[in-house]
Amino acid sequence: EQARQCYKDADPVHDFDHIQRDLALAERIGKAEGADLEILRAAALLHDASGSAPGENHNRANHHYSSAEFAREVLKREGWPDERIEAVLHCIRAHRFRGTEPPQTLEAKILFDCDKLDVLGAIGVARAAARAALAGQPLVGEPSEKFKNTGEKEPGEPHTPYHEFLFKLARVKDRMHTPTARALAEERHRYLAEYFERLAREVKGEA
Repeated sequence: EQARQCYKDADPVHDFDHIQRDLALAERIGKAEGADLEILRAAALLHDASGSAPGENHNRANHHYSSAEFAREVLKREGWPDERIEAVLHCIRAHRFRGTEPPQTLEAKILFDCDKLDVLGAIGVARAAARAALAGQPLVGEPSEKFKNTGEKEPGEPHTPYHEFLFKLARVKDRMHTPTARALAEERHRYLAEYFERLAREVKGEA
């Protein structure tokens, strides 16, 4: 309930529902992989605590750093030992897909996996649509051949959920660290790929 308050103004892609899904996955994967659940729970609850509100003074690209510093203050007030605080902060700093600090500990690898599983499957479809809506982008549209081949858009080309699938989501399953997450990612990836294939056909009136 303390953590919930950190997300009361968050956007719908990074709100407390997202945190609860990550936490549930962290419990499941953490138990299967033998992780330190206290470290993992704290990291899951606080990994997006700073930089999740629209218009907040923190850039999303740096939210893993600002969230880690926020978590440091929270855990200090809770009386956590420094070494366990640092373990949580590493998990938070290392959870970003395009981050520069790779996850080194089991707990950091699991948080990374949980956060990425939440962009796959049925919830991945919903989050991709929400992200596009927040950015003022269309929900459907055929990516250009240039984008399909290079990942670079033509001038004025939008960034639809299908663009996001080709640019990022299709590669997420190959970034999983733990065996438990890899198994979950394969099934979720399959659903996501089939969805976007069908969406492309429906947009063309072929299905």
